[in-house]
Parts: sequence; structure tokens; C-alpha cells
Amino acid sequence: VPVELQVEVLRDMNFQVKPGWVVALVGPSGGGKSTVMALLMRFYDPKRGVVRLDGRDLRTLDPRWLRRQMGIVTQEPVLFSTTIRDNITYGLEEEVSDAEVEAVARKAN
Repeated sequence: VPVELQVEVLRDMNFQVKPGWVVALVGPSGGGKSTVMALLMRFYDPKRGVVRLDGRDLRTLDPRWLRRQMGIVTQEPVLFSTTIRDNITYGLEEEVSDAEVEAVARKAN
């Protein structure tokens, strides 16, 4: 996310992601990957232009709902100071059994 929100960081950017696609933003440091994600997740809104989802301006959507629709895998993994179980199940809305958590942990290893 840009430190100074008054600085223009993207210009004339346009791309389309079709339903069901998985997209990876890759490129050199400073290339705008984090800025694009911050705009898509509405951590801030553009000063000019519009970010749309299915033709709807993102500013008309609930940011909490919007963020639940996306998944992000960052370059640096984040672990919270809690249990391994809590880290694995972070963000889930439904309860999962210990057996399910263990199966996921084994699969990831």
C-alpha cells in the first residue's frame, strides 16, 4: 500500500478476470502488485477511476463481504501468536473438527 496516498501509483490500468479464474500478480518490487490488491480489497479507494466487480463499482459493495470473496497468498507467510489450530482455521466462518484440521496439516506438510 502506498505510504503517501496522494502519489499517483497506477495509470491507465485495465484488466479483466473472468468468473472462476485464479489470478497471480507477479513482478518486481514497486510494480504495483500490493496497490492492486489494496484497491481490490478496498483498503482504500482510487482518487480517480473506478474498480469494478461484475460491472459494479466496488465502492457500492460491503468491504467485509468483498474481502470474504477473495483469497490472498502473500510472499511472506503470516503466523499469529496463538495455536497451530487457530492459525490453520483463521478466517473460517464454520467450525471444523480436530480431525479435519489434522488432515489439512498433514496434507500441507
